[in-house]
Amino acid sequence: MDATPREGTKMLKRFHLLSSEEEEILHHRGTESPFREPEEAGAFQGIYLCKQCDLPLFTAEERFFSPCGWPAFDGASLQGVVEKDDPDGMRKEVLCARCKGHLGHVFRGEGLTRNNIRFCINSVALWKNPLYAREGQERALYAAGCFWGVEYLIQEVPGVLQTTVGYTGGQVVYPTYEEVCTKKTGHLEAVEVTFSKKLLSYRTLTEKFFSLHDSAQKGGQGPDIGPQYTSAIFYLSASQKQSARACRAHLTRRKVEVATNIRPASRFYPAEQYHQNYYKKKGLRPYCHRWSDVGFS
Repeated sequence: MDATPREGTKMLKRFHLLSSEEEEILHHRGTESPFREPEEAGAFQGIYLCKQCDLPLFTAEERFFSPCGWPAFDGASLQGVVEKDDPDGMRKEVLCARCKGHLGHVFRGEGLTRNNIRFCINSVALWKNPLYAREGQERALYAAGCFWGVEYLIQEVPGVLQTTVGYTGGQVVYPTYEEVCTKKTGHLEAVEVTFSKKLLSYRTLTEKFFSLHDSAQKGGQGPDIGPQYTSAIFYLSASQKQSARACRAHLTRRKVEVATNIRPASRFYPAEQYHQNYYKKKGLRPYCHRWSDVGFS
């Protein structure tokens, strides 16, 4: 693993270990052979991340079929990329805004899409964060303070199939609980929820999320104070983003203060095993999460 300079006695891991091909592209501005990715990969739904640092780059809705042989996107709404003049003097190079890894090039004025732009990106520079765990089973990512309590209550929602507590949203790869507690990783304690689309909608699940914690509290939840305990929703599609914003707007109209941040989903890292289903294993109940009526009927 690549790592940052020492921060105290810890070496926080900022980047993923790359293969020789990935390093050639991301570090040395290489280009993969065309048609490397199978055509059916265009059916992917979710968020595309930087392979090196996990930064969200593109949404699946921004991808379009292009005969050029490389993944093509007609927008970069997540603001995860930057452009600079290519040394060839003719093109614009596209870089990850965080790690500055080379991703590909951008072309304008080709008339291929309504936005009239084509981000031409190397497939091996991307990591896919999927909307679906498997057919009919959607993923959702929420943060609302200590993940023990969020997991305990959200498991009670009919239609929830599986939960995993972990870390997401930061700039450190494979974080540990101890590292997240230093408040230097940018990660939040979060819960990954897999639910049945036949039994439960994302909108209803998100209403339940707002109903199990104090979304007005800033910088923590209950007595747990720190950036890792803040309230956030990490969306995996335009539809999830729209539903999350609609829930927040509904509460605002009802004069409920909402500090919950709505962000594109980066990679989710499962927490250590002893954190999983913590309250059930201990025979306890949450101390700072409880169901409340916040205005959803």
